[in-house]
Amino acid sequence: MDRSISHQNTANHGTNAAQDGLLLLEDISDRGVLTLTLNRPRTLNTLSGDMLDALSAGLEAAARDHTIRVVVIRSAGRAFCAGHDLKEMRAAKDQAFYKTLFARCSAMMQMIPTLPQPVIAQVHGIATAAGCQLVAASDLAVAANTATFATNGITNGLFCSTPSVALSRNVPRKHAFEMLFTGEFIDAARALQIGLVNRVVPEDRLDSETQGLAETIAAKSSVTTQSGKSMFYKQLGMDLQDAYSFAADNMACDMMSSDAREGIDAFIEKRKPVWKDQ
Repeated sequence: MDRSISHQNTANHGTNAAQDGLLLLEDISDRGVLTLTLNRPRTLNTLSGDMLDALSAGLEAAARDHTIRVVVIRSAGRAFCAGHDLKEMRAAKDQAFYKTLFARCSAMMQMIPTLPQPVIAQVHGIATAAGCQLVAASDLAVAANTATFATNGITNGLFCSTPSVALSRNVPRKHAFEMLFTGEFIDAARALQIGLVNRVVPEDRLDSETQGLAETIAAKSSVTTQSGKSMFYKQLGMDLQDAYSFAADNMACDMMSSDAREGIDAFIEKRKPVWKDQ
């Protein structure tokens, strides 16, 4: 089922919208994959205020839909995302506007790790500034071998402060610092080397590689993936002893689910599991 979200109807969170919607939704319910496509190709899919609203609405809709097990974020046109809309930003004059805009962007980025479903960024073309932040904020990322990445705000006199939060939590500190303070572009091979993306493939295989990864995860127990994602991000902020204690409690709780029992029985009986807690 194809749908779209535009800024006029984001309050409806997933209902049908005009075909010129800023965010296109493709819901493959039989496979459990929802694809959100940024649809501002003429501006290289910049994160305008309206685009932030549309993307937030799409993520909120996914969180409420129990048939969705994986979310893919991709883009129309020749670029993944060129960051914030600089023309929109320069048109505003007061600091309150900027504080609100960056707070909205930060809130949207924080929705991704708290979303029940894993989120995969499918990257082609450029991913710069807040666009690179969107890649770093996603749980997984698959890139075309022609993709390039940069946190290049410093080149324009504006340090990529909010992108630095996601970037520094995904790649080693010195690599993050270099990207942030030089503003230089790195290619997909380098992004893979430093851990910004998981996989790099030829551009003509980008769709199939991303969908294959999404469907591999979607085939797992949704109860297990949701519990696992929540546990993964929570333990990252703990010290080692607390993390192990929390993880042990989480595993004990998970063992009480029917899917855990089914999965173990299926392994012992040498058969495919049939997940029940969906």
